[in-house]
Amino acid sequence: MTGTPPDHIDLYWRPGCGFCSMLRRRLDKMGIERIEHDIWSDPDAAAIVRHHAAGSETVPTVVIDGVGLVNPGASEVVAMLAERAPHLLPEGFEPPVSGPVGRLVDRVRGVSGV
Repeated sequence: MTGTPPDHIDLYWRPGCGFCSMLRRRLDKMGIERIEHDIWSDPDAAAIVRHHAAGSETVPTVVIDGVGLVNPGASEVVAMLAERAPHLLPEGFEPPVSGPVGRLVDRVRGVSGV
């Protein structure tokens, strides 16, 4: 951790990326706010992604408190937030359960990405 708690999440994406769209929808449904950066429109954002993705421009890439997650699922983002920046999770947030049971629970809660 950097000493002061992070005040936001950075999500790096590019147009036409299905994995980016899926992650963005899941985070929206969970109420997780972030600052989004289109790497095709912002050369500095592309450089940050290359730094975290071993020289490639793999998206989505999420950066929380200086730690990059390359092509993460929503559960990985939530786990990193819980560890490094729980104050950025929505108040009363209940993380979805993973696997087939999780998909059922998500549907009941109205969080399904389907």
